[in-house]
Amino acid sequence: MNATAAKPETAQRLSRAELRERWKQLADNRVVAAIPCKVELNEKGAIEVSPPTARHALIQAFVTCELARQQPEGTTLTECTVETDIGMRVPDVAWASRELIERHRNEKEFRVAPELCVEVLSPTNTRIEMAEKTAAYLAAGAKEVWVVDEDGVPEIHTSAGRVSASTLGFELPRPPAAFR
Repeated sequence: MNATAAKPETAQRLSRAELRERWKQLADNRVVAAIPCKVELNEKGAIEVSPPTARHALIQAFVTCELARQQPEGTTLTECTVETDIGMRVPDVAWASRELIERHRNEKEFRVAPELCVEVLSPTNTRIEMAEKTAAYLAAGAKEVWVVDEDGVPEIHTSAGRVSASTLGFELPRPPAAFR
């Protein structure tokens, strides 16, 4: 579970336009920029933060490098903002085709999710939270969502449900011993 750092003035869900405007304000705020954690905005406009750990960073780096190595014709991203039904969410790693990058390069956030969104589990994440993010990324246009456990093993999801292998052609090997 992530900590909520700031509560919005309303308990109602914000519209996509309202979320975009709030995100723009946060993205331009020097105080928010100084927060040494991943910052997300939930559907009600509350700021959520996730304190990083070294283990999380190692797995995130490993996945990032593997995606870039396996499909260099696309772009591997770390912590890009994706507009979803549950707020402005920030996958730990994403992979996007050149076409998607070209279409959305001038936006502050992706209004369509990259083809692959990856969440690396942290000790504070819950299964419910990961299921919500998985569904939100898929609804926003992701072709696959990976939930990677602390051993570096991905659970792969598509719109058809959980699958045993990537439909995008990726194979995530077990991380080297230095990463485990």
